[in-house]
Amino acid sequence: MQLLLQDYSGRPTPLYFAERLSNQLGGARIFLKREDLNHTGAHKINNTIGQGLLAKKMGKKKSSRKPEPDSTVLRQRRFAPCWVWNARFSWEKKIFADKKLNVYRMRMLGAEVVPVTSGSRTLKDAGNETMRYWVANVEDTFMLFGTAAGPHPYPYMVREFQKVIGEETREQALTNMGRLPDTVIACVGGGSNAIGMFHPFIDDSQVTLMGVEAGGRGIESGAHAATLSQGTPGVFQGSYSYVLQDIHGQVKEAHSISAGLDYPGVGPEHAFLRDSGRVRYCSITDQEALDALYLLSRTEGIIPALESSHAVAQAVKLAPECSSEHIMVVCLSGRGDKDVEAIAGYEGGGLQ
Repeated sequence: MQLLLQDYSGRPTPLYFAERLSNQLGGARIFLKREDLNHTGAHKINNTIGQGLLAKKMGKKKSSRKPEPDSTVLRQRRFAPCWVWNARFSWEKKIFADKKLNVYRMRMLGAEVVPVTSGSRTLKDAGNETMRYWVANVEDTFMLFGTAAGPHPYPYMVREFQKVIGEETREQALTNMGRLPDTVIACVGGGSNAIGMFHPFIDDSQVTLMGVEAGGRGIESGAHAATLSQGTPGVFQGSYSYVLQDIHGQVKEAHSISAGLDYPGVGPEHAFLRDSGRVRYCSITDQEALDALYLLSRTEGIIPALESSHAVAQAVKLAPECSSEHIMVVCLSGRGDKDVEAIAGYEGGGLQ
């Protein structure tokens, strides 16, 4: 696995000092953990390699998964040819038309892409459909679950495969700065990049850990995906955690400008970290995330994914309140080129 992470994915990823962004905001020195520089453009490849190796050891010949609606969907398929897999994806029909390029790329790589027609046709329904297919074909099929949620042992596996993010960050901070960061920030949907970043810092009580959820159109609007802020304990897709649900236990539809954060559940370890007080969780609205995306793009020449833009937006809020000695690390979990069509649509236009 170490060799694949190094030679196939391109690890270790840099810890980059965003000097122009820091100077413009004043206050804290902001560093970016560049997971967007992984092969295929996000941290998801770490977990894909890990679960892929496990599937190979188990002798599975097919894989099934609910793809995150971004370029991460390509990772499994790009990795799959190494072992002559047949990859099948359950795709949200609701956003099928908005992600034509990614669907086309997946089919170029030989994947079968199946639009989901059940329920509200969103991310949770794609997950449900993936699990149904897996259970019906479990003898030769491996379900590759991308986030730190779902049935055991997926939350544990995903954390273990993603903790390389935090381990590298810790080592790079000690080597390059001579100390640990004061604040570490990551976005949270299901929570894979955040749990991977946070886990190696859990015992470092001097390091403030912050998870940023999707506040959508505002918490008060009800159109959001702030599960840890507004959810209640319940069971969703095989794990007991916080869930956006009504008084009857029916799962509510989540909303975010970022399709990758548009998820009504969250990994159970995040629920524990929230309740224990070790990690602070907050939310950022669609517009705040978009503003942060443009700010980072125009100061550093880096277009972040909409998911990552939520974490950047929280750094933008906090940095001016900190001293110049304060070191802040933001996990840039993905790159933003896959979100260009969604951004153009949000702004009321299209790609001209």
